[in-house]
Amino acid sequence: MAVQVAVVDPLPMFRQGVATVLSAAGHDVETPADVLAWVRRGRRQLVLLTLVREPDWDLLERLCDEGGTHAVIAVIGEDDPGEIGARAVRTGARSVLEREVTPGALRRTVEATADGQAVMPAAVASALSSGPRSADAVPEFLSARRLSWLRQLAAGSTVAQLAKRSGYSERAMFRMLQTLYQEMGVSTRIEAIVRAQAEGWLRADAERTGDTARGSRGASG
Repeated sequence: MAVQVAVVDPLPMFRQGVATVLSAAGHDVETPADVLAWVRRGRRQLVLLTLVREPDWDLLERLCDEGGTHAVIAVIGEDDPGEIGARAVRTGARSVLEREVTPGALRRTVEATADGQAVMPAAVASALSSGPRSADAVPEFLSARRLSWLRQLAAGSTVAQLAKRSGYSERAMFRMLQTLYQEMGVSTRIEAIVRAQAEGWLRADAERTGDTARGSRGASG
């Protein structure tokens, strides 16, 4: 069964490698610049979306909200694959694939997902079965992405560095942080960090997402 597949990844060599493997198996592979427009075109479609930066997570949400007959396979790195993969599934991905995968596993995942099955590493299934890690102390407005920003700021990152890692312009990052500070009831970066530390929100974030800042891979949450 031939499947239309879109590959979305920041590295041309990775895209080319995936296209070579899947084309050899008889599938129709493209690397569209606008994957949202691509999914509106037809049927039996799959999107292989690599989650590296925060905008990639935004794109995953939009793809899953789009409706239609397409399904998304989230491609993740090796850093905390269980939790990152579980987050991708909760966001709407049907299957999860580790980036360092063999050609055979790539083909099997694509074909099984196209057939309506959900395929994922054991670590992802385990994380899903155990439920979200405890973060009861964190208010609802502090999403995993916003907590990641606070952790990076607390670690000494500048707004410019945070913007670059998250895939936003510095001006947009500044606006989003100002909105966050207002919702936290503070006015400045220092006040936000002090309050987050005093409330234990950063510790809760570490329990939920691990100690590594997520902004540099998008798998930040």
